[in-house]
Amino acid sequence: MSTATTSPSANYVGRILAGLARDPEKTAFHLPTGTTLSHAEFGGLVHRMAYVLAHHGVGHGITVTFLSRNRADTLAVRYAANLLGARVAFLYEGLAAEAQAAILSDVDTRLLVVDAELAERVNRILELARVGTVLTLGPAVVGSDLLAMADAAPSSAVSPHPVSPAEPWCIRHTGGTTGHPKGIVMVHGGQQGFLDTITRIVGVDVVFLACTTLAHFAGSMSDAVLAGGGTIVLHDHFDPTRVLADIPRFGVTDLSLLPPLLYQLLDDSTIGTVDTSSLKRISYGGCAASPTRIAEAVERFGPILFQVYGQNECGGGVTLLTPEDHLRTELLGTVGHPLPGVEIAIRDSAGADVEPGQPGEICVRSPMASTGYWRNPELAAQVWRNGWIHTGDVGYLDTEGYLHVIDRLKDMIIVAGGHVYPAELEETLLRHPAIAQAAVYGVRDADATEKVHAALVSHPGHELSLSEVRAHVEATMGVMYSPHKVTVLDRIPLTDTGKPDKKCLRATESSEC
Repeated sequence: MSTATTSPSANYVGRILAGLARDPEKTAFHLPTGTTLSHAEFGGLVHRMAYVLAHHGVGHGITVTFLSRNRADTLAVRYAANLLGARVAFLYEGLAAEAQAAILSDVDTRLLVVDAELAERVNRILELARVGTVLTLGPAVVGSDLLAMADAAPSSAVSPHPVSPAEPWCIRHTGGTTGHPKGIVMVHGGQQGFLDTITRIVGVDVVFLACTTLAHFAGSMSDAVLAGGGTIVLHDHFDPTRVLADIPRFGVTDLSLLPPLLYQLLDDSTIGTVDTSSLKRISYGGCAASPTRIAEAVERFGPILFQVYGQNECGGGVTLLTPEDHLRTELLGTVGHPLPGVEIAIRDSAGADVEPGQPGEICVRSPMASTGYWRNPELAAQVWRNGWIHTGDVGYLDTEGYLHVIDRLKDMIIVAGGHVYPAELEETLLRHPAIAQAAVYGVRDADATEKVHAALVSHPGHELSLSEVRAHVEATMGVMYSPHKVTVLDRIPLTDTGKPDKKCLRATESSEC
């Protein structure tokens, strides 16, 4: 336990429960089943879940791990565990059983909470990892039914367990797109800073449509919405037609998407028939965004787009490109200015600051920051140095202070004659009138030489050939950037967090990823 002073007020769940208490009859959730939960009903569920978890030995320093799709009761169990001073971890559904078992063991899981629809997968995981208790959300072939136990539990208030700001509420594992998943230590103080930042941006009484996994940014965004007394329209998966239909149905004010999902929204056949005037904010981030496609989004939705650049290591957001910035087309290739309280430095390989306009590694100091990698001090020491997080991203600050992100150091493709940054090439490809989506990645041949590969999705009615794509790239960027291979797919495979799954593309280079 940290030597820092502990306090119930440092436990971020207290802010969420206070937000739910302000207007008990207000709707907290519109559920995928068509039913609703009020603030009072959801708050009561959190407390009942806390009683059940405490009965099963959950408390300070214990890890509760989740394998679940998007469910309001999953969020309630997460709040209950954190309320008791426990930490949480998540198993992404798309990971192999071996990787899921490794995460379970890595974080010393005492209790595993499983969505009943996924319970059949648990037997294989439990063959590989030891877990004390399995509770299920609904009756299932393994474990005990947590929902049934919660129905019978008292709903009187459970006080937040005192924690220090430096104590972890979550060990969030990376999606594994750049290697084996690493556990990032997310702390209560950083989560409080995140809630402060989001509240300044979106205010209160938000109606947020959550259509990406609650195990990632949509979950943290939901925390801020509920803390501000708002409402969540919950989808169990991303379906662009359904998202568009529910915007006017529920008066959605806020939507948060990774860029590939925003492009799917723009390309959906129903978009021209839907009234989206209730939207006040569409935030996007998590991977590189195409200025060309973002300009389309501004034209379609108006000046309501926010780009957030960040990393889990930094606790979430680092910079913000505001709606006003989006009206200046020359800024669409940037990710904006630092968020309040965040500092950015661009440094060369020797650690020295570089001049504006010169590229280098993006380094960040933030009140929202996580504190390291779980049980990996050697790797953490490479990233957290003297109070600064070395992001591994390459970028530069222009003379107006806007941050330009060129690409990740690890994604850079080293080819004969120089370096190819996938994000730059993806943006060039998306300027071709036949290309709707693009993912660029490096593949090593038998001689260990990297080749540039591109996976593309074409607009309906268009066909693409390798020669056509090469000619477009060479005319714009030169021969060095010309793809060695182009694969045309019906869809770009995405990770559970919604990013293009380039590891999958490298492994199979097929639409069966």
